[in-house]
Amino acid sequence: MKASGRTDVPYGGRSLQGVRVSASRRSGTTDELGPDEPEQPDRDGADLLAALLDGMDAALCAFDADGVVTHWNREAERILGWSAAEAVGRQGFAGWAVRSADAGEVEDRLLSAMRAPGRQVHEFALLTKDGGRVLVRTQSAAVRGPDGKPAGVYCAFSEVHAQIDLERSIALSEALLEDASWGVVLVDADLRPAVVNAHAARALGAGRTSVLGRPLGELLTQGVEELENALTHVLAEGAPPAPAEVWVRLRTPEGERRRCWRSGFVRLASPLAEEPVPLGVGWLFQDITEAKQTEQEAALLRFRANQLHRAARAAAECEDPAEAAVVHLDFALAGFADHALIDRVVGGAAVDTDAAEPVRLVRVAATPSGAPGPSVLSGTSGMPVRYGEGHPAVQCVERTGSVRASAGARAAQAAEQVRQWAAARQWPADTAHGLCAVLRSRGRTLGVVTFLRGTGRSAFERSDAMYAEDVAVRIAAALDLGGALEER
Repeated sequence: MKASGRTDVPYGGRSLQGVRVSASRRSGTTDELGPDEPEQPDRDGADLLAALLDGMDAALCAFDADGVVTHWNREAERILGWSAAEAVGRQGFAGWAVRSADAGEVEDRLLSAMRAPGRQVHEFALLTKDGGRVLVRTQSAAVRGPDGKPAGVYCAFSEVHAQIDLERSIALSEALLEDASWGVVLVDADLRPAVVNAHAARALGAGRTSVLGRPLGELLTQGVEELENALTHVLAEGAPPAPAEVWVRLRTPEGERRRCWRSGFVRLASPLAEEPVPLGVGWLFQDITEAKQTEQEAALLRFRANQLHRAARAAAECEDPAEAAVVHLDFALAGFADHALIDRVVGGAAVDTDAAEPVRLVRVAATPSGAPGPSVLSGTSGMPVRYGEGHPAVQCVERTGSVRASAGARAAQAAEQVRQWAAARQWPADTAHGLCAVLRSRGRTLGVVTFLRGTGRSAFERSDAMYAEDVAVRIAAALDLGGALEER
């Protein structure tokens, strides 16, 4: 029966003519109107309902109690190719939207929603206008009249693969925000966390809700600028081509922690807007601090071993043992320290039995304190350096072991206090950290080699002391050789 020649079937005594008008009128057909029915109000309501139905993302159709199609929106037309004029008024799907052999089963499953509570979900194949088949997933539910009795069925359907894609996207989002083994943070356009998963909350050292809406500067003490620059770039330009490694320093109840996060960024845009509207940035990160530190330590060890090798080859070409000692010192400075000093025990050497004697040291070589350059040998005046009691170099000789010294908290104070700290130890004015390694050869203490770093560098660590001791062994051997040649 055609739509243009059919009287609307009442749902529980109430006509659904206005609804059907929206589908049929837009397709160029007309409905039968009674002589006493006011046309304009119904037409306005029909146009509004037609606009709502046609604007839906899901395909929608409806059947009356006899199984006749009463509604058909544009998404249904897009999927199957049948227009509203061709669909509305047909008895079920038989012979046009479903194979005749399957029509009975499909109709029974759809109309069974009138007798069942809630919604029912089914999957079956529909026919397109050009003869193709589309597997769809339907959700159907009863339409009830004023008396509460079923008057028809509405059915929303979509292609199965599209539904599965949607479900996968939702499942992926939920898994990322709950069970992911890396941090996931959704940052809004103001660069503030909007959603944080459990892993990210642990990495940030805070609760999942306590970090929401807070500026990143309240969570991080270092690396905020780099991270915010990355987020701003993603909002403006889109995702970068590769992950970025960001070093940050976190505020935690136990103090500050320095971490390295390998971070990936994706721009989030609203799927509902005609033009992409940025909603924020998805920030995914993994903590790679331990791996990065191991990698850096391995690279540093390779570099230092290479420097020792190169220094040994260069020193072997020096005729003067003192010059060879300076060569070892210069190679050791690269990437390790800003300045270096070699002080020798007055008298040439000291044995362990001389521990009761006061330690006196004379300068042998030093790097320029004003401008960078190679180390130079000092004069032969033999005047002792004015080291006070408790000086790190003196302690180094007395203990026959390495000694580290640092301005410590003073480094955060006025630069004048740091200069006073360095001047009291007879070191260059920009020194904030010192490391003294004893020069030992043939069971005797020959002196001390001192490495110095400025205020812009970190303090010496135990691994640095081990490297300084390796260099000291080579310098001590060269100085001992020079002393032996002088005694001849």
